[in-house]
Amino acid sequence: MTTRWLTPEEQRAWRAYVAGYLLVEDAIDRQLQQEAGMPHLYYSILANLSETPERRLRMTDLAATLKITRSRLTYAVTRLEKDGLLRREDCRWDKRGSVAVLTEEGMAVLERLAPGHVDTVRAALFDRLTSEQVRQLEEIFTQVARGFQDDGEAAPEELPWRRRSSPCSGTS
Repeated sequence: MTTRWLTPEEQRAWRAYVAGYLLVEDAIDRQLQQEAGMPHLYYSILANLSETPERRLRMTDLAATLKITRSRLTYAVTRLEKDGLLRREDCRWDKRGSVAVLTEEGMAVLERLAPGHVDTVRAALFDRLTSEQVRQLEEIFTQVARGFQDDGEAAPEELPWRRRSSPCSGTS
């Protein structure tokens, strides 16, 4: 099989994406670490739970929403649970599953952090783009995500939340 190397245009686009993504993620992570001592992933867990009915979601569904492995989610949820920001409950309709529930304390932390988080996201990304570029950004990354998920026959290793945990890691 012959390798299909990136064209010069694709290489520039790829490097621009990597540089931009890393710088935006770093800005968001620094802001959240300074204000709350938590990484962006932890904030994302709280934010996603805040938008669900009763502020609760099955762990496997939360992992899929966040596009992360179940073991990574379990580790993060354990930390957030220890901090009193959420709790786990047994899943009523599936004895094998568990549900993450945002606590009142977690909601209060989220409400306190949200304005600074939004300001950081706006300054790091959206204030640098035109409204047309924002529309294109959404279109591009919707298409990229759809390419992984629309297949319906994607191998488990292609979707992080469907990967099997290694024998040394936890499962949810």
